[in-house]
Amino acid sequence: MTIVLSLDEARQLALNALLAVGVPDWEARVTADALIAAEQDGLPSHGLSRLPFYLEQALTGKIVADARAETSVKGAVIRVDAGHGLAFPAIARGLDQAIPLARELGVVVVAIARSHHFGVAGHPVERLAREGLVSMAFSNAPSAIAPWGGNTPLFGTNPIAFASPRENAEPLVIDLSLSKVARGKVMLAKKAGQPIPEGWALDPQGRPTTDPDAAIAGSMIPAGDSKGAALALMVELLTAGLMGGNFGFQAGSFFEAQGEPPGVAHLMLVFDPEHFGTHYLTHVETLFQAMLSQPGVRLPGQRRYELRERSAHAIELPAALVEALGAYG
Repeated sequence: MTIVLSLDEARQLALNALLAVGVPDWEARVTADALIAAEQDGLPSHGLSRLPFYLEQALTGKIVADARAETSVKGAVIRVDAGHGLAFPAIARGLDQAIPLARELGVVVVAIARSHHFGVAGHPVERLAREGLVSMAFSNAPSAIAPWGGNTPLFGTNPIAFASPRENAEPLVIDLSLSKVARGKVMLAKKAGQPIPEGWALDPQGRPTTDPDAAIAGSMIPAGDSKGAALALMVELLTAGLMGGNFGFQAGSFFEAQGEPPGVAHLMLVFDPEHFGTHYLTHVETLFQAMLSQPGVRLPGQRRYELRERSAHAIELPAALVEALGAYG
């Protein structure tokens, strides 16, 4: 059973729940907006279904509910300490400083430490693209992928995102998990009591499985097999490695209320094309148009924009989720 809520109703539902567990007002609003945006883009595994996990962890202290991200700048590096709070306010603080600094220096890095679930990796880079900036984002996560040839997960699903502004068009946004599918989809299947498709994951013995419980206990299959596992290692080094954070195998679960904070890290690279001496927007549009001239081709991110337009006023949520969140408010 599902319920249709207006965006304002859904946002208020999330906001009330976050405020009830001690998240400060601005931080709660940023988080609610991020989760609603995921729902609008057709990504419920990163939307309001995540909120009960956040709330439970805030109540146990695994998430520091009243954390306020702190920033410091050294040269072209903006360091953000999320304080073991929610990731979304830390990301927003980092980008607020990155935009003017990138325009001044040409290239900056936003490095976020002691953080939590990164959310939809495409959203922060899309924000930067709408400011005329080119960017990449990386995040590590609790272990879900084994190194190639092994069967014990050490790396997270470790999303990578990229966005580019376009001339008189919506930004191009590439957003991918380094597992064949996001682990959140396995969690949704588990909650729904449904099997997962074969090819998503391996059980603890390294065998293909359609059982979500076995998949969670085992390993997600990396996208691109050995290449995906190598990229997951790269992201671990660019995030937790540079920031001194927890590697995937050291990080506590995003889904369990008990235990230590995950302490994962994020990294964003931001480029201002104006500093590169080219007519970037005009130049790259020749590539985009060459792609679009082929029947059946569309640019990455287009499907999300279409879904976003359809859900411009309302979203559909499981009734049980609405009831669970309403209990906090």
